[in-house]
Amino acid sequence: MNELVKSLPSPTLPGLHLPCLDTHKGWLFKWTNYLKGYQRRWFVLSNGLLSYYRTQAEMAHTCRGTIPLAKAHIEVGDTCHFVLTSGGRSYHLKATSEGECQRWVSALQQAKANATLLMHHSDDSGDETPVPQEDRALTQGALKSLATKLEDLSTCNELIGKHGAALQRSLSELEDLRGSTEGTDKVKAVNERATLFRITSNAMINVCRDFLDVAESHSRRWQKALHYEREQRHHLEETIEQLAKQHNSLERAWRENPTSYTGVERPQEGDASDENEEAEFFDAMEDGPSFITVTATGNIQRKRSGSNQSMMSGGVPNHWTHNESDTSGTNQMELRRTRRSRIPDKPNYSLNLWSIMKNCIGKDLSRIPMPVNFNEPLSMLQRLTEDLEYSELLDRAARCDSSLEQMCLVAAFSVSSYSTTVHRTAKPFNPLLGETYELDRLEEYGYRSISEQVSHHPPAAAHHVASERGWTLWQYITIDSKFRGKYISVMPLGNIHLQFHSSGNHYVWSKVTSTVHNIIVGKLWIDQSGDIDIVNTTTKDTCRLKFSPYSYFSREVPRKVTGVVEDGEGTAHYILSGTWDEKMESAKIVESSQGCGGSEGKQKTVYQTLQPKLLWKKYPLPDNAENMHYFSALALTLNEPEEGVAPTDSRLRPDQRLMEAGLWDEANIEKQRLEDRQRLERKRREVQANQVLEEVQDIEGYQPMWFEKRTDENTGEESYMYRGGYWETKERQDWSHCPEIF
Repeated sequence: MNELVKSLPSPTLPGLHLPCLDTHKGWLFKWTNYLKGYQRRWFVLSNGLLSYYRTQAEMAHTCRGTIPLAKAHIEVGDTCHFVLTSGGRSYHLKATSEGECQRWVSALQQAKANATLLMHHSDDSGDETPVPQEDRALTQGALKSLATKLEDLSTCNELIGKHGAALQRSLSELEDLRGSTEGTDKVKAVNERATLFRITSNAMINVCRDFLDVAESHSRRWQKALHYEREQRHHLEETIEQLAKQHNSLERAWRENPTSYTGVERPQEGDASDENEEAEFFDAMEDGPSFITVTATGNIQRKRSGSNQSMMSGGVPNHWTHNESDTSGTNQMELRRTRRSRIPDKPNYSLNLWSIMKNCIGKDLSRIPMPVNFNEPLSMLQRLTEDLEYSELLDRAARCDSSLEQMCLVAAFSVSSYSTTVHRTAKPFNPLLGETYELDRLEEYGYRSISEQVSHHPPAAAHHVASERGWTLWQYITIDSKFRGKYISVMPLGNIHLQFHSSGNHYVWSKVTSTVHNIIVGKLWIDQSGDIDIVNTTTKDTCRLKFSPYSYFSREVPRKVTGVVEDGEGTAHYILSGTWDEKMESAKIVESSQGCGGSEGKQKTVYQTLQPKLLWKKYPLPDNAENMHYFSALALTLNEPEEGVAPTDSRLRPDQRLMEAGLWDEANIEKQRLEDRQRLERKRREVQANQVLEEVQDIEGYQPMWFEKRTDENTGEESYMYRGGYWETKERQDWSHCPEIF
């Protein structure tokens, strides 16, 4: 009997390779950030990997992080504290007692030794492609662990069969010897064999559980990696296909007329190829239609049938294909006038962000003095004007006969204004009261823009754009911003108006919320979220655009934008989809039907559409953009000095000019001087307003130079609208009525 027990591998016997020796579980405190400090987390050490969760229940569905120990550095700190460094990242951990800390450190060191040994003995001679050493070690370690568990299962299977047969024989003998004197001995033997069988069965159950845990853990990791690689491959294939078609078209166009492409900096409204002359905006494709599912919340899922074709007209992106008759004059003008394509590189200034922001939580940032280190060398007025970077979308919309097609282009224009912000986490300068900014691109792109800061608290700006190509745009925007500790929210309040001259169609929409994350710890990144409702007040056509907020756990495309264009009767005609930092497409609906209920019982509508058409695609950033505040080609020209502008123009603001030149210390001194002067001027006006017993238009008693308050006829809202006279004053160069603000 004793020999039989010695021969049996079990969970408590040394002969069976059951749970790994480096398995360890328990609570530890993990450092998160300066706001939350140490947070209690559930840690699991297994198979050379240290994983952590918020609670034990999370182990079934969500892992907060995994630390490979094969190349980790373990450093023991002061009482109950130790640090793990892996992959360039440090994890500060703390145990509840010195004894617990020592047990964790010992277990981690043993697990690291086992993982290192396993990595060194792994055979990677069959690899055909180079794999990162850390990933290779993890993969081979997982395969080795699975193979070991499989051997344990085989051993347990043999033992269960052996001891099960012995138990069966003992039971049979017990039946034969019922009532005899040998019955007592046989009963004892049966109990011993049953005990052995139970131990072996428990061992097998534990091995199965460990095998399942290891398989599930690595399966999730591999599935995620595989999904990412597939998406990258698909994106690369689409990019290569588009580049090949663009190259062919441009090469053909250059061969036909090589001289017209010399020195042109930006694609203009001209024919890129002969194939585009007959292209219509929404031609039907020869391929089969697409099937798009829209839930009640506006989420769009597309299932395409037929081949996947490039969303282009004649192989050239739609934002390059126009049919203006004056393109030759435009090209000649560009050859005559070249605007700047770079600014001085941004200096590398260090700044203690937390020392400045820690007392600002919950406050309005417009009332907090900030150094220029947080800014970019553009004012908010110039950022508003930067929305016109893709003004050719409005030029195309002005030529549309269909109001619904026009709505698609207006929607694409409203999304395009956010594409310049994807890397722009710096804050624009708050304009001084009375500050203006003009952008005259009449000869180049057919429009002229004028904006003015009409209020300081709250900060508000009025903007007016008139185009000779058939449209007028105006807006009155108030900015509300709050610092929440971990992020900053910027909420533009007010509406944007757009009217087309020939049709009289009047569109109204507003902006979404911009959020800058990782203010204290980590790399800054910006996100846009919310809904934009575009309404054609003339025809009652509508379009709702949904900007999906980024989520770490979502499988959706980051920065996703979706929308549906409906007529005045509520019938859907177009589906819009894309991202606010890259492109937007439209697909014409040919049939719709009600689908089965989706998640949470929400009704789905299934739309059958034609192949999508490209509405807008982002221009590539200039070379060295990362050292020039990630400015676009248009943004680089916004602060370029020009003669004849008003003395209140943002180009003449001294602190902004010094910052652009890289003189940040001098810019901070100048910024402080201008802000102090503005506060004194505001107090002076308040005193004058109190001395006269009459009503004033606003709290500061300030009357803008070029804008006045009116009530909009379509929306009934009160806003500042352009009163006229700026361009005539510029022509006369009579700026005597302008305030001296700089």
